Amino acid sequence: MQVRLEALAAQLAKRIAPLYVVHGDEHLLAIEAADRIRAAARGAGYSERDVLQVDRHFRWSRLAESGQSLSLFGDRKLIELRIPGGKPGKEGSVALQAFAASIDSSVVDGDTITLVTLPRLEREQKNSAWFGALDAVGVTVEAPIVDRTRLPAWIADRLAAQGQSADAEALGFLADRVEGNLLAAHQEVQKLALLHPAGRLRFEDIRDAVLDVARYDVFKLGEAMLAGDAPRVARMVDGLRGEGTSPVLVHWAMTEEVRALLRAKIGVAAGQSLQTLTRQLRVWGARERLFEGALGRLSMPALRDALMRCAEIDRIVKGLQSLGSSLGAAPLGDAWTELSRLGVSIAASGGRR
Repeated sequence: MQVRLEALAAQLAKRIAPLYVVHGDEHLLAIEAADRIRAAARGAGYSERDVLQVDRHFRWSRLAESGQSLSLFGDRKLIELRIPGGKPGKEGSVALQAFAASIDSSVVDGDTITLVTLPRLEREQKNSAWFGALDAVGVTVEAPIVDRTRLPAWIADRLAAQGQSADAEALGFLADRVEGNLLAAHQEVQKLALLHPAGRLRFEDIRDAVLDVARYDVFKLGEAMLAGDAPRVARMVDGLRGEGTSPVLVHWAMTEEVRALLRAKIGVAAGQSLQTLTRQLRVWGARERLFEGALGRLSMPALRDALMRCAEIDRIVKGLQSLGSSLGAAPLGDAWTELSRLGVSIAASGGRR
């Protein structure tokens, strides 16, 4: 049974399930969800804890043994199974299905509770037999990435929980400073509770208290380009440069985005289904909506020009070209300047369809 992250507390208060699966890429939220489950288990008398870490030396028979063994002191037990790789393999899949089959989900207050923690799962893993077996007898909770568009609201909720609030400008400012680092956002919100009393926070309060702790993610740069958010693109490129990120990696990320858009544009022009093309290009989820919007916004000539600029920047990155332009445009600058220009031009473009 899938339960939204926001509804986990209510579910635990109503009834503690015999098995929980926490998965997702947002580490802070996954940690908080697991901590909430552990706290509920302790409160219900599950005082013993058995932690199983899956690695290449792990024996899957240990899972069944832990579930069957009784505590020496008669205490009820919490079994934690950590699968950091997210893929249990063939043997693990069989073991997980057998373990799930041994659980009677109708039993309340049994001798054991099991908590399985996983990283972000791909669609193939979510559709697997082992995951389906766990979901059928327990509660699955996903800790999804909190993207930039949702971050101000997330911060507002955290502030409200400690009796504080702020206007949209202040929330946006704080979101910019902690973008890509939810743990930093959590820490900054906690710091505001220490520095200021409950109530409305002024913009100046947040500006003076918050450090610039943004952890710019090169893979989020493509999302900003697709979303048409030119100021964010410029800010992210500057942030990546300041953090010492290799321009080769940034160039690769931008080029891959341009190539995917151009391939899709050519395919649509040839009569192919956009849905089929996005699957072929491995564009899924929230990124799919951004991709479709960018595809409608950017023209074929604009994308071809962008790909040519990618080729020129590649030469700059490799030290083969620093001045001049094969496109007859203004002289080229350094690699970071040209990467920023390219990203901003793609984000700001509103070319014909």
